[in-house]
Amino acid sequence: MHAAVSIGLTGTTGVDVIRALAPRIERLGFSTLWINDVPGGDSLDGLRVAAAASEELGLATGVIPLDRRPAGTLELHGLPTDRLTIGIGSGAATHPLALVRDGVATLRAATDAAIVVGALGPKMRQLAAERADGVLLNWLTPQAAADAGAEFHSAASAAVAPALRTVLYVRTIAEPEARPVLEREVARYEKVPTYAANFERLGIRAMDATVTDAAGLAAFDVVDEVVLRAITPTNTLGELERFVEETARWRSGAA
Repeated sequence: MHAAVSIGLTGTTGVDVIRALAPRIERLGFSTLWINDVPGGDSLDGLRVAAAASEELGLATGVIPLDRRPAGTLELHGLPTDRLTIGIGSGAATHPLALVRDGVATLRAATDAAIVVGALGPKMRQLAAERADGVLLNWLTPQAAADAGAEFHSAASAAVAPALRTVLYVRTIAEPEARPVLEREVARYEKVPTYAANFERLGIRAMDATVTDAAGLAAFDVVDEVVLRAITPTNTLGELERFVEETARWRSGAA
């Protein structure tokens, strides 16, 4: 694959699991460990643990919602900025573009870490092209991701920032026992109004934007980085170890 391949974990993953898993993710050659940020699951705390347990593995938040955690309140100590990517999004903000624009400016003043913006629509992707170091896409089919990436890189070129990267989060299972969990995740997002509207606008189903095998991963080789958001039956260390081992084989086969 031309795209970098990374692993994504939910923010509620236990620190002991992250500590044990991060070196394996690094050894298997994945680019970055992405941890999302949810109530009860602080992505930055998880990344601090991963940083201490690894040497060169990229570390990224995917994404911190600024309506819940303002940029100025983020505690970045203990995180190596040369390995760190801070992914931010608007959450459910009333004025999302202004919130993210100000958030990028606040973080630029506070850290040298890379900043990417989670973007569902074209206006937020345009903002990412003009202000950030990349865009984080989510719940897109390979064709929709290719189209969004082309639009983003065109905007980046116009903004004289051609080196910006497109990153795509893809919900992924590596064993059939995880399929019921994936189906629940799909059903949940199909009920979120913003995502439901986007699925309808693009004419896609949420399940079409997931990966279940090596061929599915290869189809997403249309962006700069693919984040395999790990979905397993119960999110245990053993399940996640099997997930990263299996998806590493997929990646090697698609090389």
